Amino acid sequence: MGVAGQSVYEKKIIEEYKKENNPQKRFWNLYKIAKYYNEKNYIKADSIRESLLVLSYSANDSAKYLAQIYDAERDLINGNKEVYFSKILSLQSFNAKIPNKEIKLDLYQRMGDYHLYLRELDQAKIYLSECEKISKKIRNNREISETYRLLSQVHMLKNDKDSCYYFVDLALQFSRRSGENIVKSDALFNQGTAFAYFGQIELSVSKNLNALEFANQASDNERIARISLKIGESELLIKNYADASFYFNNALLSATYIQNKRIIALSQLFLGVLEKEKKNYLKAIEYMRKSLRSLQTFNDNDGLGEVHNALGDVYRERKEFIMALRYYNKALVLFESTGNREKSATVYHNVGTVFEKQGKYKNALNYLNRSAEIRSQFGFKGIIFDTYKTISEVYLKLGNIPKAYKFLKLYMIYSDSAKTLESTTKIAELSELYRSEERQKLITLQADSLERQNQEKALTSAKIENIQLKTNLQTYIIIGFVLFMILAGIIGFYRWNQTKIKQQQQQAEMKQTLLRAQMNPHFVFNAMSVIQSYIFDNDTQNSAKFLLNFSKLMRLILENSSKEEIPIQIEYDILDKYLHVQKMRFEERFEYHIEVDEQLVEEEASIPPMITQPFIENAIEHGRLHLKEDGFIRIKFKKNKNMLQISVEDNGIGRKGAEMNKKSKDHKSMAMKITKDRIDNLNKKYRSDGFLKIEDFDKKAQTGTKILISIPYRVVNQN
Repeated sequence: MGVAGQSVYEKKIIEEYKKENNPQKRFWNLYKIAKYYNEKNYIKADSIRESLLVLSYSANDSAKYLAQIYDAERDLINGNKEVYFSKILSLQSFNAKIPNKEIKLDLYQRMGDYHLYLRELDQAKIYLSECEKISKKIRNNREISETYRLLSQVHMLKNDKDSCYYFVDLALQFSRRSGENIVKSDALFNQGTAFAYFGQIELSVSKNLNALEFANQASDNERIARISLKIGESELLIKNYADASFYFNNALLSATYIQNKRIIALSQLFLGVLEKEKKNYLKAIEYMRKSLRSLQTFNDNDGLGEVHNALGDVYRERKEFIMALRYYNKALVLFESTGNREKSATVYHNVGTVFEKQGKYKNALNYLNRSAEIRSQFGFKGIIFDTYKTISEVYLKLGNIPKAYKFLKLYMIYSDSAKTLESTTKIAELSELYRSEERQKLITLQADSLERQNQEKALTSAKIENIQLKTNLQTYIIIGFVLFMILAGIIGFYRWNQTKIKQQQQQAEMKQTLLRAQMNPHFVFNAMSVIQSYIFDNDTQNSAKFLLNFSKLMRLILENSSKEEIPIQIEYDILDKYLHVQKMRFEERFEYHIEVDEQLVEEEASIPPMITQPFIENAIEHGRLHLKEDGFIRIKFKKNKNMLQISVEDNGIGRKGAEMNKKSKDHKSMAMKITKDRIDNLNKKYRSDGFLKIEDFDKKAQTGTKILISIPYRVVNQN
């Protein structure tokens, strides 16, 4: 084990291991190192497997079990499930050797997972029922949650949605009782997986985002990478390419940090799929082949199957059918070797579409019917409708109208079912959003109450200090000039303290005013109307896209409005989501561009939250941008010496045109006052010369508006 680049803790545990001569203690020291590397460095974690096994021979049975579990888990992490489960099966003898209930529970959970892998669901349920008894007996909430998580998967694979959701909820309940962020993350990720399996994509994304938040709090890079990949897949499914790219790259970054080569390869695969969706076929192939080379170093047949299937998709779209079939056939062999029936069904469908495009209708029907047959037995049946549609089209080309009608009818049944699920999801999301607004109202009321209490305390404190001043003044007159100077100092401190209290009150009031301005009810109600119109028009793609962006915007506003400063990247995300929602609302009638100087991102610049939002809202709502054919908004952030310079430009009707509307004038005055007050407070606090300037974008025609804001340059966590 080298020393270069080691953390303080890593050096310490390695030194302890090297100094220890007792074989049994030496094992436990090395096991501590192994658990550390399991979270921090996957290459080093693999490198000490053999040493740990050798040292365990001189230790007790518990040590032997843990060493062999560690060795098996490294195979699972590397994607070699067959080797992992073969090693787990060989550990069943420890059940009789070790009376420890925790180890018995761990072994039973792994046996339940093994039978889940083989789709032997009744056998899996037997082991997991034993796990439920043991975990409740030892009152271990973490293990109870894990057991219920596995039981939910049993019912998911049985297509028993109600029972699946029942155990999902139980797993969540006990994860919260455990108090461990990793357990909460796993339970929420499991809930997201269940929602996705039963076709509820929006809810799946929502729960996976919550899971990602807990994984971030636990600084668990493996989970961060795994969950980010799943969210990216969902974003890709609804064609939200920008967010998909963000999450795939987030997975790549997290996996690279811990050197998890398998997840790095899977991230590259999905980045390739993203490029394929954008018709960048050469770049897609480059990503996928890079992923293929990495995965070939592992015995990860499922991962290799995914890559070959994705390559087949690329060549099918390029109409290179021979290459497409070659990759699809390889994918089929790989998925069949792992018993992955759902993925096999997908590949059978894809092969059928290739034959259909080639006019080989008999071959196409063979593969499509095989896909439908598997999907009717395994996996969520809601995804079968696409196969039925393709079969119907093939029969229509063959002139077999009765068969074409039969499968078209089946397509309509399952398609309607899927749409019903999507509508239910949207209603659930709206309910969740409503609850968030209700919670925010409660927070506002509590904040107002707290502010009044602080004011009363300050008033009482002022009265007490006045009495003390009178008493002290009499004393100081008797004592003399020296004590009089002390009194002057106290008075000076009192005035400074009063000024500080007043400034804090002003900041608190501004935060409340700012939050009310940002949560403009007209904007929220208009957004609700847009979502409603999409749903009525049965436009699932746009409604899902609009809803996801709108819910993320609301979440970002509620999480960050109360903060004094936020990273400029978060400010960018809020403005981007806000403008994206507005652009969709006005049917893409204007364009926007947000430019953040790279220096600001590298230095982690911070900014008061949404300081530009009132002017952007003015540009859209009162600048009539949505009525122009070439309307635009341009926002730019850059550093100028020790100041952050912000410009907001639009080519709307301008100040002169907006003055015709009294409501517009009043709204702009309010935005101006809020922003000026915020800049004045920043100038006082940091002794700076910030300013707000407003001028016409086109001075000659007196149209458009240009806002210039200058505030003190700050970085994240700067004192």
